[in-house]
Amino acid sequence: MTPVTRVRSLSVAALAAALLAGPTAPTASAHSHPHHGGQRVPFTAATVTENAGGTYTVTWKAPGTHGVTIRTGGRAVARGGATGSVTVSGLAATDRRWFDLVPDRGASLHLADRLIRLQGTVNLRDAGGYRTTDGHWVRMGEVYRSDSLDKLTDADLAKLKRLGVRTVFDLRTESERTTAPDRVPAGATHVVADVLAGAGTFTSMPKSPAEAEAMMVEGNRFMVSGDTARTAYTTVFDGIDTDRRRGVLFHCTAGKDRTGWSNAALLTALGVPEETVMADYLASNTYRAAANEAILSHLPAPQAAVYKPLLDVRPSYLNASFDEVEEEYGSFRGYLRKGLGIDDRELEKLKRDLLVG
Repeated sequence: MTPVTRVRSLSVAALAAALLAGPTAPTASAHSHPHHGGQRVPFTAATVTENAGGTYTVTWKAPGTHGVTIRTGGRAVARGGATGSVTVSGLAATDRRWFDLVPDRGASLHLADRLIRLQGTVNLRDAGGYRTTDGHWVRMGEVYRSDSLDKLTDADLAKLKRLGVRTVFDLRTESERTTAPDRVPAGATHVVADVLAGAGTFTSMPKSPAEAEAMMVEGNRFMVSGDTARTAYTTVFDGIDTDRRRGVLFHCTAGKDRTGWSNAALLTALGVPEETVMADYLASNTYRAAANEAILSHLPAPQAAVYKPLLDVRPSYLNASFDEVEEEYGSFRGYLRKGLGIDDRELEKLKRDLLVG
């Protein structure tokens, strides 16, 4: 891949950012939870979903157990067998509703809905709540991923402060940061980790949906092997590793490409299976659906068709990043070691800090 090709592919981010700057329509902490002392978590699947009207659906699978108790706010609110799904209602409003899934044997899980609902974002999510291939779970309430923070309201900022967000990594370019400066919670540290630093401005418009998708694919390759990208992601990983307080948030403009690879790399490093990593990556299409439609609806149909690939996340995009990992570093472990400078000791420490069970 020639440097010229890479610069051209990178510049698509400037166009996507410009589109996203158009009309958008935003629609108890886990920090205190200790490790489970090596006790295995019997859950093979578990989710919490906040529904309209303030109800919550909790689903789980815990093979080998006889029963699971669902607790929140210090009391049991439901019980079920080894596999179950319950909807809980009548709970008081709170910044974020946490549930403990307590099996009759093995360690419990501390979970909440992954989406953090704010007025000024549409794609701010918890990075955790996923099971690894060896049966651990990624701790929730520690690391967050998000779209742009410039539209956060004062109430949003207060909520993020209460949720413990203390460090914000800004993956955007200088022009993005200048046009839409971050608003961060009081006392939080703002760190610039510009993935596309010095990449230049957009000069070549895609002429077809296929060309636009190809540009996104090349941009995702750069996020793995580009010098500025590796520097930025090293900064993020170092920050997650060394921040003993946790409450780390990383973001770009849409929270889907630069942020998408950051989270995919983190989850993969922690041992989350490939299909789960892909599902988390593609979830941006769901969370950004209304905002993307608002953007495309202001464009003539032919132009909207060309720009849609720039607003989407697609399997081919993330697969391109993993293909680049294999081609440039031989393996994902090689990428961590040679691309980001994460040695075996640092990786094990990251797992100790962010995994339970």
